[in-house]
Amino acid sequence: MDFNTIKSMDEARDKSLPGFAKLSMALLFLVIVFLWSYASHESLPNNSFLIIGAVFGAYMAINIGANDVANNVGPAVGAKAMTLMWAIVIAAVFEAAGAFIAGGDVVKTIKKGIIDPALISDPQIFIWAMAAALLAAALWLNFATSIGAPVSTTHSIVGGVMGAGIAAAGFAIVSWGTMGKIAASWVISPVLGGIIAASFLYFIKKNIMFKEDKIESAKKFVPLLISFMTWAFSTYIILKGIKHLVKVNFLTAAIAGLIISIVLYFFIKPMIAKKADKLTSSRKDVNTLFNIPLIFAAALLSFAHGANDVANAIGPLAAINDAVMNASISSKVGIPFWVMAVGAVGIAIGLALYGPRLIKTVGSEITELDQVRAFSIAMAAAITVIIASQLGLPVSSTHIAVGGVFGVGFLREWLDSSEEKFLKDIRDKFKKDKKELDKYQNELSDITATESKSKSDYKRIVELYNLIDAKDEKVKLEKRELKSAKRIKYVKRDAVKKIVAAWIITVPAAAFLSAAIFFMIRGIML
Repeated sequence: MDFNTIKSMDEARDKSLPGFAKLSMALLFLVIVFLWSYASHESLPNNSFLIIGAVFGAYMAINIGANDVANNVGPAVGAKAMTLMWAIVIAAVFEAAGAFIAGGDVVKTIKKGIIDPALISDPQIFIWAMAAALLAAALWLNFATSIGAPVSTTHSIVGGVMGAGIAAAGFAIVSWGTMGKIAASWVISPVLGGIIAASFLYFIKKNIMFKEDKIESAKKFVPLLISFMTWAFSTYIILKGIKHLVKVNFLTAAIAGLIISIVLYFFIKPMIAKKADKLTSSRKDVNTLFNIPLIFAAALLSFAHGANDVANAIGPLAAINDAVMNASISSKVGIPFWVMAVGAVGIAIGLALYGPRLIKTVGSEITELDQVRAFSIAMAAAITVIIASQLGLPVSSTHIAVGGVFGVGFLREWLDSSEEKFLKDIRDKFKKDKKELDKYQNELSDITATESKSKSDYKRIVELYNLIDAKDEKVKLEKRELKSAKRIKYVKRDAVKKIVAAWIITVPAAAFLSAAIFFMIRGIML
């Protein structure tokens, strides 16, 4: 989707829902969470920070929806596989469904084991630290969203927990080995995502887009690609999306996913062939074969994201709730339904109100996307998470998706020489076919100008009309291909610099904010 189209959408949305109205709706949600947590825990001693934590958790959830969900639907919107409105609806529904259905009954109080809670002996200090971590992470996400930088919400909360932990108990509380792995993921996530996305795009270009008969190539390879996508997403969902409902190992999940993909292959192959027969052998038409897979990919990614990343919003809140209720510190705690609802509903609200800005960034402001490129990015997201989880690598879904966008963009630059050759081939074919068309038309004019025509002349006239119709259609198609191929846009360097800079400073920025907020809370309370 081009920038002007999305800009006009934003302007239309802002006219119907101005900034003040969006802010009012977000504040209304925070007020509702405040009133609910107050009314339901009014008789509980020391309930003040539980109420405050609930509001901070709601604010964090809104910012997750505004920033992180764009990774799931941004490429599909940028490729015009779905409209912005439907992307928001689909993502909001599946994010909430993932959180409620597969969000789990138990969550670790300290995400990724960043700090050792045993070094904080006073539950009250622990509560202050978790509240500070929530608010700091939310503030950083809010800032990142305002400048259009998609950052990792996991890294934001990790930075928040680390900063508050250091402020509460010193540097010894931090698991620096774990922090080293997270720092490594700043490189691992985007590089893996970029390489895998670029590999799929290169495969599709070589085996479909660069072929003269794209339709026949598409009939052969598109069902295989969709089946592979089905295997990847089935495995991904079984491993990550429903792990709280049914625990299975990788081999079991992979076999189950393979069975599903094989069944789907025989189901969709004739459907793809039937649809392909109605298309012309152009890039634009072949791209449309990937529309439906992209919509399903966006929905499945949103479901898995809701099931996993809702813990970023509610993990510290669940910890605060447990500490207040039991006056103790636990490494794992149960998640009350109201806490899960705060995370799920907050993510949906944040996406609906403020998500379009980051959807625009991921979908169009880094590089121009079409359906094939967006499909490659979706594949990268699923496969990279599967590989990383099996290797025990801490990766960020945000970094993977954006890395995939970088990957397809940089591949197009690397293939510049191939694109030039492709353009030259089209240009040569266009000139040759145009010359033959002119020859047929001149011959037809000469014959029709003859007063007395033989039977063979009339046969030749019919033959020439058929040749001219066929050649004229081919010339028009080549002209469209040439015009489309010339519109090559590459990765926007300013966007890359801004996003990478935001990635690098996310953990330290959130940590600094969290420590400052913790000291402020302690100063007020003591």
